[in-house]
Amino acid sequence: MAGSDNLRGILAMVAAMASFVAGDSIIKFVGRELPTGEIMFVRGVFASSITLCAAYATGALRNVYVAITPTMLIRAISDVGATLFFFLALQSIPFAEVNAIGQFAPLAITGGAALFLGEPVGWRRWTALVVGLIGVLIIIRPGTSAFHWASVFVLASVACVATRDLLTKHIGLAFPALMLTSFSAISVMLGGLALAPVEAWKMPSLGQIAFLATAGVTAFGGNYWTVIAMRSGDMGVVTPFRYVATVFAVLSGYFVFGELPDALTFLGIAIVIGAGLYTLHRERVRLRTQYRSVSVTTPE
Repeated sequence: MAGSDNLRGILAMVAAMASFVAGDSIIKFVGRELPTGEIMFVRGVFASSITLCAAYATGALRNVYVAITPTMLIRAISDVGATLFFFLALQSIPFAEVNAIGQFAPLAITGGAALFLGEPVGWRRWTALVVGLIGVLIIIRPGTSAFHWASVFVLASVACVATRDLLTKHIGLAFPALMLTSFSAISVMLGGLALAPVEAWKMPSLGQIAFLATAGVTAFGGNYWTVIAMRSGDMGVVTPFRYVATVFAVLSGYFVFGELPDALTFLGIAIVIGAGLYTLHRERVRLRTQYRSVSVTTPE
């Protein structure tokens, strides 16, 4: 039974990553003609509609006013920042590079959990974090002709993602996942609308609206399949498959946008992914050791 659960979780995680990459590809494509804030708003209208309907149908919006707290507000701002900076980066640097730098987020969350939440992180995981950062530096190559200033946007997006996820962990299980998802979708939509005064918005074509509607669906699908993946199989087995997103991003970058990372970028990508996988391995070892310790000390 465990084997079938893990297989279901793996397939769900792969589907989630495919959904996210498909949506990001649409954003990069449409972003050639529409400003970032308008994209965030139009996509957000569809994403918010889907998530709100799902949240209402499942009763996740009960006591919604209780959830409006300073922590939720900061989380919403972080969500807007993560989306805005990521979308800005998509328009300026190759797709695979944006995705690969974004894969540093789990490592950043590990460091943030140790610094701000007091979670135990040993020297091995700290070393993996530093190695992953070296991989990021190899990809962006600051101080060389290969460096692009828009790489800073991806790093800012990673910082916002880490902040959002750490706040989500602080919030805990008090609020349903669909309530948090609805808050995120609405926040990003309103964040895009707030950019209207400083951007030259224009009426999108029916084709562009259709693309952005699809991006809204893929955003919901990615979040939905991620939840299914996390609840189906063993996290140590399922979570590493999040890095398949980088493979999808490389394929999309090549076949859709004609982009292909150079050898040094591939090396950086491999280092970031390797560091992330090692961190997941160490976390699994820590939890297994902790479980054994509890089992031994618990009286029969």
